[in-house]
Amino acid sequence: MAKFKKIIVAGPLVVETVYPAPNPRDSVGVRQGKKALSSEAQQRMNLKYAWQKLELEIAANFGVRDLYATLTYDDKHLPDSRRAANAKVQAFFRRFRAVRKANGQELRYIYITEHKHGDGRWHHHVLINATGEDYDLIRQLWGQGNIEFRQIQINRDKNFETLARYFCKEQRDKVGQRLWSGSRNLRKPERECYRVPNDTPLTPPKHALVLTDTGDVTTAYGHFRYIKYLGAGWGTSGRPKAKRRRKSRRS
Repeated sequence: MAKFKKIIVAGPLVVETVYPAPNPRDSVGVRQGKKALSSEAQQRMNLKYAWQKLELEIAANFGVRDLYATLTYDDKHLPDSRRAANAKVQAFFRRFRAVRKANGQELRYIYITEHKHGDGRWHHHVLINATGEDYDLIRQLWGQGNIEFRQIQINRDKNFETLARYFCKEQRDKVGQRLWSGSRNLRKPERECYRVPNDTPLTPPKHALVLTDTGDVTTAYGHFRYIKYLGAGWGTSGRPKAKRRRKSRRS
């Protein structure tokens, strides 16, 4: 008997699941049982919610040494609509990109525009890849209000998921409106799916920080397991790429 194994790797963040593979010799009842187990396992990998997709985008591109800032407006520069606010922050990133390009440096960013909490003023939460000397430059290029810098925290309680959930806390003004925007050069999570032997274990590597682990979900038709963890090295930069599991050659 074989199983399927699915893996998503986003920087140091890894999501894995194993679940039963169909067998032509299975009875109808067994096939239906395996299908139910497979469906439950795959639903965990489907990234149904906006924050789940953003979690992977953040993990693939940013870590504890990068920049997390909130850009606000003074009364003189306060925009009167989401469209106007987005135009202002996009102009800021164009200026920023020009400076980085002139210095031979890459600019990667994610931002979200909000106004529904607090005093209702438009503001932007942004993530930016750091170069080491960015604070004064960002203040100079923004020039429309205050900037609050925060530290990106990656640990068991605060991590890529909690940050993504925070970024997605406001509902869309319109159905179908995307919650966040990012630069075109953002690194993409890697996905892989392949068959493995039935007895293949699903365990995180040594020194990994496990964030979610279902344990073995077992029925008469087989079992599946789902884990999400931060690979070794996550506590230093937050962005080292986790080692991918090698495909088994057994059938």
